[in-house]
Amino acid sequence: MNLLRNIEAILFDLDGTLVDSMGIWGEIDREFMTSRGLELPEDLQQQIEGLSMDETALYFKEHFDLKESVEELMEIWNQMALEHYRHSIPLKPGAKAFLKEVVSRGIKCGIASSNSAFLVGEALRAHGIEKYIRTFVTAGEVKSSKPNPDVYLEAARRLGADPEACLVFEDILPGIMAGVNAGMKTCAIWDNYSGDCWEEKKKLADYWITDYNDLLEGTGAAV
Repeated sequence: MNLLRNIEAILFDLDGTLVDSMGIWGEIDREFMTSRGLELPEDLQQQIEGLSMDETALYFKEHFDLKESVEELMEIWNQMALEHYRHSIPLKPGAKAFLKEVVSRGIKCGIASSNSAFLVGEALRAHGIEKYIRTFVTAGEVKSSKPNPDVYLEAARRLGADPEACLVFEDILPGIMAGVNAGMKTCAIWDNYSGDCWEEKKKLADYWITDYNDLLEGTGAAV
């Protein structure tokens, strides 16, 4: 795999990149808004894309005049999503096999996610992949969320890896931009829920794949 040449660490986003979960969040947003008699804006996902869960909660609170605190909103969403992350959200095709392969080559793996630490941990345990992930960082732990590089730079720091020797896998434009801004190599992965800007993502990233089987089978644009 050419994209692994001179790579010390691989940093993955979680949602839409390692797990196929973006559709679940659309359902949660609809359920949450409907339960409060609020209309779901058509551009909501574009407005909150890349934000940490803390920032998303603040956005909801300010834009929809919600009485709950940021912490209470985050807990509501964590509980709404919990059973999905434990039982129904699948890994992206080939993800587990790819993790096993790169770890066997001595490459360190980490996660840099905009999700909550609670749900990241649940996802890793549900799929039995926590043994492949040395660290995970959430955007709520750093100063600025994607497209700023903070979350990726912190993940690299924890892994003891030079940013120039890191490879980022991402499914959304702000995430790819965060990897680029961190001075890391980037690989875009296809996700149905952001497919409308696929060509833009392919141009921005160093590599692109439809799923991890492209790498394992020696096909695609990242071989």
